Amino acid sequence: MTGSSSGLGHAIARLLAEEGADVVVHGRDADRTRRVAEEIGAAGAVVGDLATDEGADTVARAAGDVDILVNNAGAYDHVGWDAADAALWTRTYEVNVVSGVRMIRRFVPGMRERGWGRVIQIGGGLAGQPMAGQPHYSATLAARHNLAVSLARELKGTGVTSNTVSPGAVMVGAVRDLLTDMAPERGWGEEWAEIETNAAEEFVPNDIRRFGRPEEIAGAVAYLCSPYADYVSGATLRVDGGTIRSVV
Repeated sequence: MTGSSSGLGHAIARLLAEEGADVVVHGRDADRTRRVAEEIGAAGAVVGDLATDEGADTVARAAGDVDILVNNAGAYDHVGWDAADAALWTRTYEVNVVSGVRMIRRFVPGMRERGWGRVIQIGGGLAGQPMAGQPHYSATLAARHNLAVSLARELKGTGVTSNTVSPGAVMVGAVRDLLTDMAPERGWGEEWAEIETNAAEEFVPNDIRRFGRPEEIAGAVAYLCSPYADYVSGATLRVDGGTIRSVV
């Protein structure tokens, strides 16, 4: 489980561990990664920068044989077109896309040999409905969605499936802090319930009128990892409260 030492990745790793999986927690901060692994009773903790071949090799060796790969590791910022130069586009693609490809290349061959496996990309609604801002980040989400389908075609008949979970805006700690700080200036109110409703309406209008919870995204990942999803491959499972308006 890449990028699982904080936020959404932490929640996914915790639920998978609760469901009986032998989870290996990955992060780049050694202390935080070990703390999360101890907290959830993980099978192990590995540290490495997946944006480099050396870091990916280190993680793969430490993790050993893997039957379920959840590619969650990545980064985003709030830079727009004016500030997103070619170097930033390249770095973002390396961190958000190629890092996942490195893990696929290291772990999927073993899944094929054993005849069973799950590969899950954590994508997002901006992959299909990008905004003006964060163009480099949205493009990497689109690449994650695309490679998941290509991989599913490649794995036809092997017992290994490839899918994407596409969250909407998720209420992790940093998001709640940001919205609370913005509330007075935006006139969103003083009570948290009111702040969240108004912020969701302004930023991510959806049918549930709130932000997603990490455990709700984790539930979708757990489903795709389970035998109930044996017949699901090449799919995108949106968990966004209806943010994305599409019939397909």
